[in-house]
Amino acid sequence: MTRTVMVTGSSQGVGLGIAKVFLKHGWQVFGVDQKPASATVAELGGYEHVTADLRDGKGCEQVMAACADRFGGLDALVNNAGLGNARGFLETTDDDYERYYSINVRPVLRLCRLALPALKQRRGAIVNIASAFGIAGVAGSAAYVPTKFAVVGITRMLATEFGKDGIRVNAVAPGLIWSPGTDDRIKNNKWWHRMMIEGCPLGRVGQPEEIGEACAFLASDAASFINGVVLPVDGGWSIAKFLPQPAEG
Repeated sequence: MTRTVMVTGSSQGVGLGIAKVFLKHGWQVFGVDQKPASATVAELGGYEHVTADLRDGKGCEQVMAACADRFGGLDALVNNAGLGNARGFLETTDDDYERYYSINVRPVLRLCRLALPALKQRRGAIVNIASAFGIAGVAGSAAYVPTKFAVVGITRMLATEFGKDGIRVNAVAPGLIWSPGTDDRIKNNKWWHRMMIEGCPLGRVGQPEEIGEACAFLASDAASFINGVVLPVDGGWSIAKFLPQPAEG
């Protein structure tokens, strides 16, 4: 039987990469985004798309109902939709915190709760997209960092509570992943380049499909005894303590 995965934030960036990889591995993909489906997946067999605002509780309910109506069930949920970037602590307002929480945390909780009945039927899996910034505290992202630590906590909580039902809950923690905005920031912000590229042992930006492969693995039977794990996919950035020594000469 062909398996079905719901991927939120599937129209661009990491979410699009995740959707492409699941399709490559033969899954049916139910994509969810505020934006229309990307042309690169919209015409592919096995892909369905719904436009929705996941900040709205009713929107989450409608998304889950639409997925059940189209595919009859759910084998995996990938909570990818989120808001990145942020400002320093003293520049961050209460409204900033509420905005980031409403996008990065609340929909994760809602969709997990709504998906659990379907996932229990198929002993499915949840993969939450956390962040390397949710493993290592990082300056200058005051509203973003706490929400990704929250995603890690949600992942571990659900893994312990629903493991008895055969549901595995894990997270992927991306490092710096390519996007047009990322490319521009690396080229024009020397501090960012030094921290994120020179400070990464592999010394490069990751690709969205590399996050997709990690998600597909964690959702697959190959990861059948993996539960409650937060998997960094960041080129070693989150464990690096020192910048590499400059070459001699």
